[in-house]
Amino acid sequence: MMGNVNKKPVPNLQDHASRALQPLPDTAKPSSDRPVKLKYDSSHLTIGAGVAIFHVASSRVVLCWHSADRYWFLPKGRRDAGEDTGAGAEREGFEESGYRNRLIPIPMRHRQPQAYNPSGAASSPFATEPIWTQLIPLTRNSQYMLFWYISETVPPAMEKELEAKMEAEATAASGTPYQYPSKYPTTLTLRERLEMEPEGYEPVHHLNTAVDSEEALYESYLLPVEEALQKLKGTLQEDVVHSGWQAIVRRHQMESGA
Repeated sequence: MMGNVNKKPVPNLQDHASRALQPLPDTAKPSSDRPVKLKYDSSHLTIGAGVAIFHVASSRVVLCWHSADRYWFLPKGRRDAGEDTGAGAEREGFEESGYRNRLIPIPMRHRQPQAYNPSGAASSPFATEPIWTQLIPLTRNSQYMLFWYISETVPPAMEKELEAKMEAEATAASGTPYQYPSKYPTTLTLRERLEMEPEGYEPVHHLNTAVDSEEALYESYLLPVEEALQKLKGTLQEDVVHSGWQAIVRRHQMESGA
């Protein structure tokens, strides 16, 4: 019987996840600075957020290129008043690069307590806390506090949903409002997340997402993680990418029992 001659083989998604999620060589991690005691009132402090946006299935990360000053960087910027800092990182990532993204929970050491759970159930080993924090002088008398997060490009179905919402809410007077993505589901494994994308899927790269003349000078590219590390070499952003990717790989290993 010849009924199965033209039947396509079912892809091994576990193998695909393992191929995509390869660890990087170990490198020297920058050391944290000594604790300091400082104070700033609200008129002298600016809080910002940056993000390394990974397309996990293709082992790539989004990098921006400043076409005038000619340097590579990760998207970042000031959070809006009243905005959650992590959500601000996602929004800045979209505005500066054109790639919709959401924070991805990763295994990481941090000093934040777990939320109180009266049921006593075990908490998740993964978190969306900042992977690095920087204090940068902004002017002679104002300070910039910058939080770096790890995120992923959104799944195809979410991309379509957010695009439809933006089109529905766009007006001639105010333009197209930014739509915040829903959070990464707590029970979704990385292998299951990869199943949401057809083979060869390319994340949508939106054009003209800049909100000012400075951001209009930025170009953005999805680059292999190793290439991105070379372009960011010698900066803290190099370790944001390196540590973020290693944590994503470690999450997959934990979920698969490797």
